[in-house]
Amino acid sequence: MMKKLAVTTVIIAGMLLLPFAASAQYKTKDAPENAVNPEVQTILAQADASETPVVITLEQALEIALSENVSVKVADMEIERTGFAKKGAYAALFPQIDASGAYQRTIKKQVMYMDFDMSSLGGMMGGGEGGDTELPDGVEIPEETPSMDTSGGLEVGRWNTYSAGVTAAMPLVNAQLWKSIRISGLDVELAVEKARSSRLETVTQVKNAYFATLLAKEAFNVYKDVYENAVSNYEETKKKFDAEKVSELELLRAKTTVANAIPNVYNAESSIVLALWQLKAILGVDLDMNLDIAGELSDYADQMLYDIHQHDGASLDDNSTMKQLAIQSEMLAETIKLQKYANIPSLAVAFNFSLNAMTNDFNFSEYRWTPYSYVGLSLNIPIFAGGKRYQAIRQAKNQHQQVQLQIDNTERQLKIAIRQSLTTMETNMKSYYSAQDAVAMAEKGYSIAEKAYQVGRSTLIELNDAQLALTQARLAEYQAIYNFVVAKAQLEQTLGQDFIE
Repeated sequence: MMKKLAVTTVIIAGMLLLPFAASAQYKTKDAPENAVNPEVQTILAQADASETPVVITLEQALEIALSENVSVKVADMEIERTGFAKKGAYAALFPQIDASGAYQRTIKKQVMYMDFDMSSLGGMMGGGEGGDTELPDGVEIPEETPSMDTSGGLEVGRWNTYSAGVTAAMPLVNAQLWKSIRISGLDVELAVEKARSSRLETVTQVKNAYFATLLAKEAFNVYKDVYENAVSNYEETKKKFDAEKVSELELLRAKTTVANAIPNVYNAESSIVLALWQLKAILGVDLDMNLDIAGELSDYADQMLYDIHQHDGASLDDNSTMKQLAIQSEMLAETIKLQKYANIPSLAVAFNFSLNAMTNDFNFSEYRWTPYSYVGLSLNIPIFAGGKRYQAIRQAKNQHQQVQLQIDNTERQLKIAIRQSLTTMETNMKSYYSAQDAVAMAEKGYSIAEKAYQVGRSTLIELNDAQLALTQARLAEYQAIYNFVVAKAQLEQTLGQDFIE
């Protein structure tokens, strides 16, 4: 007997350990820890308390965003949520134990009718004609005999009923349960990949906002130089007018040039403030925080010495969207198996222990509690469900096919996005070098026009034309750098190049 019990115990233990062994190979990395970055906290504390702007680099801006951005925090919380759901799925493998208690007060007792002479009940109760009938051992006469209604029925039961018990149940063989645990693990992997996608997108947004701020600053500097040149030319024209070397029309034209330059300076200055607000919003910090950014767009001109052809036939293995679709496809493939496993029998063990008492009074110390317990196995064999399980399998297969089509279409779209980014980068590389030559020629032309105007060999119109050409050339140069670095940031996001890595 003990040998059979030991064998049975080993078999049941093996069944319980099977799902754990099967799921061990599917362990995923935990949610990233939301550790406080000391450097980030120091920067934010200084920016919050300092009256002068705290200047941050692009790398520091990325660190702040990955620590404070709301989208990143929500993504990390989603990883925690799916982790909780996975642990909840594992809980189904353990015994489910519940305790219960109940009290019932009878308002009207049930009446039982029997097809024999009720007068014979007295003899059965020990009260026959002789009155001295002895009762069998262990049989006692109740203090209150059951009452009888006028129609011959017998009221049964007592006024108070108490019950308390413990129940336990645990699955031994349940293929669907094991497969659902596997799907829960994939759900955690999907949440982790979505968090990575959120980080990649946040990095791209920070870069774009950072470069947009630098572009706004460069535009401000250009328009400020235009304004200062206009003021300088006006002063030169004023001297000539006072010396009666130029007409009043020339002086008015110089004043108009100054007036036209002022709004551009104000607009460029406002663009810097708006760009900084946009950057702060993406970083996830207070908009009133005193932050500024370091560097110039020209610092990133060295990146334009870029080998475009290194990305010919670029791989999408690290692309977050493709990884998410791959995980979804795997989840649906497992769901198909899950629906098929609904046709497999399942086995569970159950245990129950309860105590019951029925009385007519509230004298608890004299209650008789009757125990009742059992342990058993429950085998469930699916036979027919009206085609429900078959249709569930077909539905899961249909969803799996949809994801496969999405994977093919997404891959094509991403390859187009890569080519578009590379084309944009190549175009702006060419535009940058062309703009460099244009700036050099425009600076030389403006210098010649300025000196010629000072000696009276050219007009203010020619000088303004030279200034306009120089302004356009400088803005085109900075715009080419900006377009290049933005396209490069988008390419890095598409390829799944992580800033942390």
